[in-house]
Amino acid sequence: MDSTTIIRIVAGLLAIFVFLPIFVIPYWKIFSKAGFAGALSLLMIVPFVNLIVLYVVAFSKWEIKPGKAPVI
Repeated sequence: MDSTTIIRIVAGLLAIFVFLPIFVIPYWKIFSKAGFAGALSLLMIVPFVNLIVLYVVAFSKWEIKPGKAPVI
């Protein structure tokens, strides 16, 4: 293997194990607290689909119980 291939492999692994959780985990918590499936956060890594998901979540009715403080 040449050095370019090794750099691409390392960059891909870095993206999967470092950058992907940084983006997915916060959205998972937000969607779960808002009453949506946490797995919806996986769509946040798909370009343009992430904008649609954000608009759907922002303008839909959230299933939060009144009077109950959110757990952090």
